[in-house]
Amino acid sequence: MKLVLLDRDGVLNVDRPDSVKSPEELMMIPGSAQAVARLNAKGIRVAVVTNQAVVGRGTITHEELNQIHHRLRFCLKEAGAWVDDIFVCTDTDEVPSLRRKPAPGLLLEALNKYKAKAEETPMIGDALRDLQAAAALGCPRVLVLTGKGIVTQETGLPEAVHPVKIYPDLQAYVESLHI
Repeated sequence: MKLVLLDRDGVLNVDRPDSVKSPEELMMIPGSAQAVARLNAKGIRVAVVTNQAVVGRGTITHEELNQIHHRLRFCLKEAGAWVDDIFVCTDTDEVPSLRRKPAPGLLLEALNKYKAKAEETPMIGDALRDLQAAAALGCPRVLVLTGKGIVTQETGLPEAVHPVKIYPDLQAYVESLHI
């Protein structure tokens, strides 16, 4: 494994029902930064692939989103962690492109940039759309029960996204790798 793909909200940071709209609203999920640090320490690249319709709807600007990501990087750095890249789609559900999950465009961009094979690159998310994007490319699917994860699991996962490994959170997933 040379690359891991992570959704942002609900995997790294707390998923707010009204979206993260400022750096002050970004709260890390306990253990998530330490999990990323473990991946970093083993030379595994980490890329965030995140839908951010909050920009497409005009609630925040691209600059405000950059400030939020600066805060995310700062929080990771405090734990000795980093992400190699953040791939963002600002489309809304009303006018989605092939980049907006559940379409696989963002994931494909990351795979191409890092010359990674889909079948060797897990996608960790908390929503069905994360799993659908991963399944479209053949990436291993991991559902974490943080964020929307419990609701996603309880709603039932369609056969098309299976197999799916399920973990309480990102830290538990990384611990399962025994790295």
